[in-house]
Amino acid sequence: MFLILGFIASTLAAMLAYTLSRNFVTRRLRYVDAVQSALAPWAAGLAAATISLPLVAILPIVGIGTALSIGVAVGAGVANGARQVRGQITPY
Repeated sequence: MFLILGFIASTLAAMLAYTLSRNFVTRRLRYVDAVQSALAPWAAGLAAATISLPLVAILPIVGIGTALSIGVAVGAGVANGARQVRGQITPY
C-alpha cells in the first residue's frame, strides 16, 4: 500500500514540477538569454534535486528517487519551455 502511495506522490510531484517550470520559463523568462543556453536545464534540474532532497528525506512515503525525478522533470520543463519560447519570438 505504501509503495503505491509513494509512486503516486512521486509521479504527481514530477508532473507538477515539469508543468510549473515550463510555465515559468515561457511566461517569466521569455526574454532572458541565459535560459536559452544548453546549461540552463542541467543547472535548474540539479538545483531542484538538491533543494528537494532534504524535504524527501523527512517524508516517510517518498525517497531519494522522488528528488531525482523532480530534478529530471524540472530540467525537462526548462528545456521544453526554452524550446517553446525560441519558436514564438520573431527576430525583428
